[in-house]
Amino acid sequence: MNEPTPTPRRATERELIRWAETLSATAQTGLGFTENLYERERFEEVLAIAADIRSHVEGGFHPEEQVQEWLDRVGSGVAGYVTPKITVGAVVGNDEEELLMIQRADSGVWLYPTGWADVGYSPAEVVVKEVYEETGIECEVIRPIAILDGQRRGFTRIPLISLVFHCRMTGGTLQPHPLECSDVGWFREGELPEPVANADLWAEQAFRAIRGEDLDVQFDRPRTPPWRGEIDHEES
Repeated sequence: MNEPTPTPRRATERELIRWAETLSATAQTGLGFTENLYERERFEEVLAIAADIRSHVEGGFHPEEQVQEWLDRVGSGVAGYVTPKITVGAVVGNDEEELLMIQRADSGVWLYPTGWADVGYSPAEVVVKEVYEETGIECEVIRPIAILDGQRRGFTRIPLISLVFHCRMTGGTLQPHPLECSDVGWFREGELPEPVANADLWAEQAFRAIRGEDLDVQFDRPRTPPWRGEIDHEES
């Protein structure tokens, strides 16, 4: 018996961006490892295709400038192997089971403290440093609670992996970073400030951790095939 033919659908903007970034990363990595002129020309052509895909999604986008930007990033050998950026996030709770949040100065959006993973620090060490620098609050790291693909979750357009840790306040006083934060505060579940970033993706997990409930680490499960399909918000 013949299998039914799947109903075709248009690719989403999120998928197109992810495909373009993956093509560009593959080509940049190839350029970093090959000395063959023919292969270099083919990889540069892949970069041009990836830039053209992005140009059809993002307005005001110049493919030639993007290709040159990608070429400028190409390294040699291991240094040229393209990997996602890494960020760390801190779900910090206090004795009142409130969540520590910051209002970003650049966007005005509220979220738990986050930062890039700094060289020389473990992810947990970055968490403690970022929380204190951004909010004035001292904390201890309890455990990781999420490992998230930013492009798959839709909260970034660049290849990015977010490591989120549950933390407990140990001291300090609220003091927003003068450049990075417009405001900081403690908030109860169901009373988060607006505008808030993608609370449907993380708020329930965050407050369950703060209450001390037993929960699994949240992560994005493999898809079959991996290049199609939107994120299932119910997965853990």
